[in-house]
Amino acid sequence: MTQHKSELLMPAGNLRKLKMAVLYGADAVYLGTPDLSLRTKSEFSLEEVIEGVEFCHAHGRRAYLTLNLFSHNKDIPKLDEYIDTVRKVKPDGLIISDPGVFQFVRERAPEIPLHVSTQANIASWLTTQFWQSQGADLVVLAREVSFPELEEIREKCPDIKLEAFVHGAMCMTYSGRCLLSNFMAERGANQGNCANSCRWNYKFHMRLKDGTVQELIVDEDNLHMFEFLLEEGVRPGEFLPIQEDERGSYILNSKDLCLMPKLDDYLRIGVDSLKVEGRGKSEYYAAIVARAYRAAIDDYYADPENWNAADYMEELGTVGNRGYTLAFHKGRLTNLSHGYEQTQAIAQWEYAGVVTEVRDDAFYVEVKNKLEPGDVIEIVSPVARNTVLLRGYDYEIAATSERKDVIHGSTKSVIRLPFSLFEQEDIGDLRRNFPPLSVLRKERALTEEQWKRLQLDKTTLAMEIKDTQSETAYQRRRDALVEAIDADANTRRFKTNRKGTEGCCGKGCNGCLIFWQDDMYAHAREVLKQRKQGAMLSRAEAAEFKLPAAE
Repeated sequence: MTQHKSELLMPAGNLRKLKMAVLYGADAVYLGTPDLSLRTKSEFSLEEVIEGVEFCHAHGRRAYLTLNLFSHNKDIPKLDEYIDTVRKVKPDGLIISDPGVFQFVRERAPEIPLHVSTQANIASWLTTQFWQSQGADLVVLAREVSFPELEEIREKCPDIKLEAFVHGAMCMTYSGRCLLSNFMAERGANQGNCANSCRWNYKFHMRLKDGTVQELIVDEDNLHMFEFLLEEGVRPGEFLPIQEDERGSYILNSKDLCLMPKLDDYLRIGVDSLKVEGRGKSEYYAAIVARAYRAAIDDYYADPENWNAADYMEELGTVGNRGYTLAFHKGRLTNLSHGYEQTQAIAQWEYAGVVTEVRDDAFYVEVKNKLEPGDVIEIVSPVARNTVLLRGYDYEIAATSERKDVIHGSTKSVIRLPFSLFEQEDIGDLRRNFPPLSVLRKERALTEEQWKRLQLDKTTLAMEIKDTQSETAYQRRRDALVEAIDADANTRRFKTNRKGTEGCCGKGCNGCLIFWQDDMYAHAREVLKQRKQGAMLSRAEAAEFKLPAAE
């Protein structure tokens, strides 16, 4: 009997993101055009939609098209042309939220499977059964559905496919039913044009008797005089503290959804499709998130008893995020699901470049972020679990062979990385495991505030996973972040002792002059010689095998 397997469904904001998601492990992607899906920043033309669907089918993957706008009269004349075009390439499904559009497509293109969007706010088995009776093949459950509710829906609705979000940004309102953006920026969130008003910073002002408005400055001299509190009308006497720094307050800022720690639950009950949010996110995001979830899903089916989410969380940590949360997994949200101090998406790695071509003797790489002497670059394979680390000291411009110390990502420069730089690797493996569209990332130096934010994020997620309320640990991490914010220091550092061409992480990066020449790493070099080609030392091993510095 063939085992039923959940599909990994990735977002595709443009054609290259689509291809990267597929190459890095997506079973399916969802995409759309700007005027007929809830993503006005979509970079697809109808011609590229067709090419994207054909690319998916050529690689044995599925493509779902988003037709999930809430239609106005002006949108209806476009529907016939849209359907006539996409039905020629036979997409694997259309994602729809508007009941009128659902009926329109079902009547005019009955051969196309219909999926009901999360914008339809499906949060119960009764609503699921309703859409099944209307002819839906799949329903996308609202993010607000808890796992116990999902289990019950699966049990009572066995004959319709269920899709659930497992990763990505969270909206503060009911599955995106937001009026803030419309009210404050005249940008319709339900038309795919959200201004993210919930993530703005807000400052406290006071109106004086003479009618003038002034910002209330709270500093060390008068801090003891003020405490700002919110009181909800139906909870008299329950005061919620509001804290503000010079950048304002963030009272509506949700962390990013990440259900990787509970993914085995979703795989166990047979959720048909595991969805990742982010058509507006970067191509690096599409590649790395797909890679992490692909490995997690495959490993679960290979050995469910020994599956451990920690093996994949480190990979997800290399992607910028606002802090991860389980959100509604257990039911009601807690304060751990929100970021009250800042809204920035951060990580200790950043997108360095993408392989555009692989020739007989070199990778050709389009640079995405600034490269400097001493940077450690990691090439991430879409087909193999191992990555390759390279420490660069200068960079060769592919078009001119000119060597430069610094390459700026804004210049869209293409550099040449000859295979001769990868002295510890098998050249055949490099060619096989790192095809065009392989992504490169580089370590990123962070401020002390950003490091403290990452520490707080890890603490709060661990508390959610363990379902504990370790107020002491939480308060300690939060106080450390607040102190770092107050210090407002811009000094940046890497996690290791590396700075420019000085220092070494000790892992054995290709090209690292310190590791391969300094006596301090002699023992580490001997250990690496006993391992298969291309193997690297772990962070713990790098620390263990490092010898004391010579006197």
